[in-house]
Parts: sequence; structure tokens; C-alpha cells
Amino acid sequence: MEEAPRRGTISIAPEVLVTIARLTTLAIPGVARLVSPPGMRRLLGRDGVKIDVVGNSVHVELHVVTEPDVNMRQIGRQVQAEVTRAIRDLVGMEARSVDVYIEDVISPSGTQ
Repeated sequence: MEEAPRRGTISIAPEVLVTIARLTTLAIPGVARLVSPPGMRRLLGRDGVKIDVVGNSVHVELHVVTEPDVNMRQIGRQVQAEVTRAIRDLVGMEARSVDVYIEDVISPSGTQ
């Protein structure tokens, strides 16, 4: 009897998870941009997104700036739901937590 080939492992680079979280967040109406939180060193390509992977689960931290005249609580909840869904659907991992920090609101003229 012939043995079935053994399946190897699949590894998802943390940078892939950062990209998924960033693009999903920025696609939500009302989110202006992601920013590094005050006091945190800016890491190239990771502004506003922090990912921690523990086993098959992900902890996500997002620091956002919103558009004026939006419901910030609703935006935060939508970001949590959409990022959780994207991580589950695209890479099959569990988003154990998605913490959203609203750092600022852009002024109506677009300047701060």
C-alpha cells in the first residue's frame, strides 16, 4: 500500500499579517490613516500596526486617525470586526484581540 505524501508546514510571515491589518483598516470609510503612537519608535513599514503571534492566534494593535464627523466608537468596532474577519479568512488564524487606539482626528481642512 502506498503512503500518502506527508504535508509540510505553512508559515505566515508577520509582515503579511501587518499588511492585511493595515490594508483592511485603511479600506474602512472614516479612517484617514495609521500613525505611530506617541513615544514609539517608527519602524519602517509598520507605522500604526503592531502584531504579536502566539501559536495560531494573533494580537493586533492599531493606531488610527479618523476623518472628522464620524462616530469613533462605530469606526473602532468596524475596524475590529473587519480585521478579525480578514485575518481569519485570508490566513486561517484567530485574531485573539484587535485593539484600536484613535490617536487623532484630522481637521475639516485636512491639516492638523
